[in-house]
Amino acid sequence: MKQNLFTNKMTKKRVVSQAKLKIKDIIKKALMEDIGDGDITTKLIVSKDSFSEAQIVAKQAGILAGSKIVQEVFRMLSPKIKIRFNLNEGEEFKSGDIIAELKGPTRAILTGERTALNFLCRLSGIATLTRRFVEKIADTNAIILDTRKTTPNLRILEKYAVRIGGGQNHRFGLFDMILIKDNHIVAAGSLINAIKTVQSKNKARLPIEVECKNISEVKQALSLNVPWIMLDNMNLQQIKQAVRLCQGKSKLEVSGGVNLKNVRQIAETGVNYISVGAITHSAPHIDISLEIKKSNIQK
Repeated sequence: MKQNLFTNKMTKKRVVSQAKLKIKDIIKKALMEDIGDGDITTKLIVSKDSFSEAQIVAKQAGILAGSKIVQEVFRMLSPKIKIRFNLNEGEEFKSGDIIAELKGPTRAILTGERTALNFLCRLSGIATLTRRFVEKIADTNAIILDTRKTTPNLRILEKYAVRIGGGQNHRFGLFDMILIKDNHIVAAGSLINAIKTVQSKNKARLPIEVECKNISEVKQALSLNVPWIMLDNMNLQQIKQAVRLCQGKSKLEVSGGVNLKNVRQIAETGVNYISVGAITHSAPHIDISLEIKKSNIQK
């Protein structure tokens, strides 16, 4: 059975706390960026007392992520807007499906349209690509992880979309896990020095992972009982060799060069995790639109 990546209670508490504080602020800033001094076109064309019915419609297939963000966007503009989503987060939709239905002040609907869709299209795109990777390795023991290659200030939402797609989150930031990477090793003088320094100073007992570029480095990490080893840009033969050497003593993560064509082969080697930066930094937006169906309706 696949287990959750993080069992550290401090990590979970901090991430949840940050989420509550940051998401509303993210939405406020996104609205401010788009609206500025006001939605000039809508104010000129639409009267204050106009009410409309609208639909959010899928223009291509995908996985839904971000419905609560959409609701919050419109709530901030007008509490009078009522939204009903026809699917739950993580459910599939196809082209032509009506994802949600709205009713409320026309001005608020039009003003919030692009911001709401930007979030919905982006997050659904991440969830959709993540689901494709997860399905490729569904009957293996490997777990798809994300990375820190996220859009600045949107990480908390993008990592949420990864979870909706069936993946799991790697460390949220630099604060919740020790990950010794190549530049740390250079700064420390050697991989051995870096590991020993961290082990001696890790008073918070945070999870420790070390990035290894070759089998020699894997052997060094194993000799110091590092609990988690990242196999960075290794070929399939090297990955298999690392799995044989490890024999379950350390968790193994593959990173670098992972795509939909090779992820299955990598998972079948017996590694524990496969991190895929592409699910956040290269996920295409899903095409979704908002269409007003009736205007000047009864409130």
